Amino acid sequence: MVLIAAAVVTKGGKCLLARQFVTEMTKSRLEGLLEAFPKLIGTNSSQRQHTFVETDSVRYVYQPIDEIYVVLITTKKSNILEDLEALRLFSRVIPEYCRSNDEAEILNKAFDLIFAFDEIVALGYRENVNLAMIRTYTEMDSHEERVHKQILNAQMREAISKGQQRAKELKLKKHDHDKRLPMSSATAISSSSSSFVSVDRSLPSVTEPAPSRIAPSIGGKSKALKLGAKNVSDEAFVEKLRNEGQVVSDMKKLQVSSKPAPEESLNREAVLVKLTEKLTASVSRNGGVESAEILGSLSVNINDDKFITSALRVGTHPEKGKACQMQVHPNMDKNPWKSNHVLKLKSADKTYPLNTDVGLLKWRMNIDDEEELPLTLNVFPNENADGCVVNIEYNLKDADLSLKEVVVTIPLPPATQPTVTDVVGNYEYIRSKSLLKWTIPLIDGKSDVGTLEFSVPNGHSDHFFPVHVDFWSDKLLSGLYVNSALDYDCSSEVNFTANSHVTVEKYEII
Repeated sequence: MVLIAAAVVTKGGKCLLARQFVTEMTKSRLEGLLEAFPKLIGTNSSQRQHTFVETDSVRYVYQPIDEIYVVLITTKKSNILEDLEALRLFSRVIPEYCRSNDEAEILNKAFDLIFAFDEIVALGYRENVNLAMIRTYTEMDSHEERVHKQILNAQMREAISKGQQRAKELKLKKHDHDKRLPMSSATAISSSSSSFVSVDRSLPSVTEPAPSRIAPSIGGKSKALKLGAKNVSDEAFVEKLRNEGQVVSDMKKLQVSSKPAPEESLNREAVLVKLTEKLTASVSRNGGVESAEILGSLSVNINDDKFITSALRVGTHPEKGKACQMQVHPNMDKNPWKSNHVLKLKSADKTYPLNTDVGLLKWRMNIDDEEELPLTLNVFPNENADGCVVNIEYNLKDADLSLKEVVVTIPLPPATQPTVTDVVGNYEYIRSKSLLKWTIPLIDGKSDVGTLEFSVPNGHSDHFFPVHVDFWSDKLLSGLYVNSALDYDCSSEVNFTANSHVTVEKYEII
């Protein structure tokens, strides 16, 4: 297969772009071949059942797309089947980079298309690439550049944090200074006027009216700068962001919501136990776990000095508990832990600090089987002549779990709006990021299975990965729990409150 050139022409014969792949092909020769192409097709092109024409020297393989033709010029000895396969790939590149197939959009994206064409063919021979690889090569993504940007962002955030902390300290100093200043002034006035006390008492008290403040009336319209006035261009910019799918809050609402919310009063006992877990998982789209683990921790918070030496008895799941690798804090006594799973201080002299979270236990659990995950997703993209149809189904593996605020994020082909035909829950299309967000408020035993089905006019299966999943739950995935809280001697139980929280650190289907 020797591919001489690739071009995009209108049905009227106008060449929008062309790229030659062999050094022997001159510009004038290529222009002559493209000028002859519309004449070879003829006026009855709509009745043709094939998409190639030949001359004495070359073969034209073409495909109509709306009002344009994608044309490949090859040698006559070239394999027609390989030519047609290459033509399909060239035709899929155009909607990948262009939002529409009109002349203006193709001219605007001409260089992007030429760069993509160069990734398909090198020196007249086709490279073994697909659409996803072409996108990766043309983006020229650099890991070092990303790391450098992350370092700069971290330094910027640190500088902003230090500036805010310094501003807070200056504000507190100014507040303390303002509080001390009126007291000293009042003391000075009192001491200096002590000799006139008798005279003041003999005089009648007269209250002078406070001078009224009259706002000066200014004739005509002021041309001075108005602070706080809205900028028309800012409003237009915000409206443009909203049209692109960005969530932009109103400034007045933002100022109100930026105030710190008052802390909710928690109906807790003197001993508060906090159990947290984070899930990290990477699952193959064809099934099977690439890597998955659960990291958990147990901490205690005590607000009464009567219970600063309390002990905790921990319970584990009969099956999952064996897979957990646990680490106890060095200040805990190992003997009660090994015998009865009791977290107890080594000495009663080393007490817990009040109103402070103290970590006592950490655990790690590896997940090797997909059935051990709390939630699994089956993603099936099907390519057809009209584009792609994607079906996604979730399955809750443990009916006792309740997963809340489940969000499934699916990437989409660039500038492609999906058509959702079936959904459980809600969905949102974010145009600026080419993402489809599928939201299910609650997944439990009553709604353990759900589906999402949508279609897009172009793209292929690689466009819809990786899929990201996020949720939270108030029941631990490892099955670990606190059975009871005891005094230091483990002779009597004390009241306690236990809070469990599970979050997703990273869960993706690749």
